[in-house]
Amino acid sequence: MTSTFAQRMAAMPDIRWWHRSAGPTVDGMQKIAVLGLGHMGAPIARRLAAHGFAVAGWSRTPRQVEGVIMAGSAREAVRSADLVITMLTDGPAVLSVAAGADIPGTATLVDMSTIGPDAVRDLAGALPAGVDLVDAPVAGSTGAAEGGTLRIFAGGTPAAVDRVAPVLATLGEVLRCGPPGSGAAMKVVLNTALVTALASLADVLRVADAVGVPRADALEALRAGPLGNAVARLSSGQVAYFPVRLAAKDLALGVTGRDLPVAVAAGLRLAAADPEADLTSIVLGGT
Repeated sequence: MTSTFAQRMAAMPDIRWWHRSAGPTVDGMQKIAVLGLGHMGAPIARRLAAHGFAVAGWSRTPRQVEGVIMAGSAREAVRSADLVITMLTDGPAVLSVAAGADIPGTATLVDMSTIGPDAVRDLAGALPAGVDLVDAPVAGSTGAAEGGTLRIFAGGTPAAVDRVAPVLATLGEVLRCGPPGSGAAMKVVLNTALVTALASLADVLRVADAVGVPRADALEALRAGPLGNAVARLSSGQVAYFPVRLAAKDLALGVTGRDLPVAVAAGLRLAAADPEADLTSIVLGGT
């Protein structure tokens, strides 16, 4: 433990878990570590801390998150934790961080990243003995994480999901998908639908341009049709940043090794877009 970390801990005695005497207790679970404090991990950690949990956080890029005790390493963050949450870019990142963290054998790991069911199986096989795994990717962006309105797709044994569900419920609606890997699988299905729908909407709007239908009129007519969710995503006006590079990574989880011409075409549209732009740019850009 570095001296800087020790000084921060000394300045925050009310939330240090080893001095904790009050606040929420969920089946005895009070100590939470969040590994990955980026676009989604930071608001998740902040919301958990705001709900009275003792939260330690770690991120490869050093940062401060309100209410969260920042650790110098993943191993330091998970020390004595009952629940460990990972929110990282992809499967290799989750596997690397989890392997280096030395998660306590009494803890439950909840992976909220989008990594697909194959990576979930690899992760389960790499965990220390005694560590339960729940795959719980989310639908929703930073606003939903801040406001506790995420949709959380949980896969795992019934006992493991029961154990973490009350904590996850502070972040949004927990949808039980089935055995380990099923939450990750459901997220692949949903993201494939989202990306292909937006790519289809881009083509539909080009058709509207070609036949002389104003785009505003076309979108209004489409709102009640099969592309309604894509239209809502495009025109909601809400902050729901989903960068193209992550959408492409997620789409590949479903496309790789499968004959999916529509999804492949959507992937080509992603490849032509700015990787840091929001996913809706495949509709708005260059059309």
